[in-house]
Amino acid sequence: MANLTLSGIRKSYGEHTILHGIDLQVEDGEFVVFVGPSGCGKSTLLRSICGLEEIDSGDIVANGRRMNDVPPAQRGMAMVFQNYALYPHMTVRENMGFALKLAGRPQAEIVTKVDQVAQSLQIAKLLDRRPKELSGGQRQRVAIGRAIVRQPDLFLFDEPLSNLDAALRVQMRIELASLHRRLGVTMIYVTHDQVEAMTLADRIVVLNGGRIEQVGAPLDLYQRPANLFVAGFLGAPPMNFLRAEALEDGQARLAGGATVGIPARLAAGAQLTIGIRPEHVQDADHGIPATVMAVERLGEGCHVYAQVDGSGEQVVLKSDAERPWLAGQRLALGAAPARMHIFDGQGLRISA
Repeated sequence: MANLTLSGIRKSYGEHTILHGIDLQVEDGEFVVFVGPSGCGKSTLLRSICGLEEIDSGDIVANGRRMNDVPPAQRGMAMVFQNYALYPHMTVRENMGFALKLAGRPQAEIVTKVDQVAQSLQIAKLLDRRPKELSGGQRQRVAIGRAIVRQPDLFLFDEPLSNLDAALRVQMRIELASLHRRLGVTMIYVTHDQVEAMTLADRIVVLNGGRIEQVGAPLDLYQRPANLFVAGFLGAPPMNFLRAEALEDGQARLAGGATVGIPARLAAGAQLTIGIRPEHVQDADHGIPATVMAVERLGEGCHVYAQVDGSGEQVVLKSDAERPWLAGQRLALGAAPARMHIFDGQGLRISA
């Protein structure tokens, strides 16, 4: 296993800065997920850790050893790529054992390790096939198996499930989580999919514009997002945001004119944003007047999209599947103050 310390990692391409001084500590055996929108720097950071990108400044330290000038092959890390990166002319067995062959390991040892890993990944029957004869999921297992055979200190995954269909992605997420429990090794995983991040990670690192917005356990980030970006990025559908102005006695006036109670006492006139998760929005007898604009029926439930009177802001709520929602229907929206997230004028969290 390995621990990893990143200190002041900066990376630029010409005048365009990708990483703006990243500081992060990854502990032994953790499953850490880098998540964020396209272009936020998560893949560049991962490639910098394994040595495929040369950083401009900062330190990468693994197990107490500074890695800045260590060649990628000597860092004790194995990377699994989005495109599998398998040699098309080699069999599965040859692909999985290639790194050991290059390292000069005895043939008997290579055969034993490849067979053991193939059994654990349920690809033993595929060892004599070539990549073109495999499905996407099978190729990904081979790519993961090739990494496991090397017995690295640190596993790095760069969006490994992006090329798979939805059902197979769910299956592979379960298998990756199971693999981490069995091996107990340190894993860093890059994805733009917040569902993957929430379901796989011990800790999530939310990146935006080459900076870390927040680090924490999945539920901590979901329940206590540090700012509007994290609040809006984690969650499907995303959190609802309503512009408001603070009144006296724990009240706030929304942009549309309605008044609601909030879980914070702020100076009258303070500008704020109220965040409410879709599962916490209620159809109340008295509340924020709105009109249903669209309904997504998902079988087990539905998402109701409504437009708030006065402001035109959109709110989505989760509802049971049986309720007969109709476009154009009038409703009153509400939420318990304890379920609200309050952010200040700069977008930073200011409430419990």
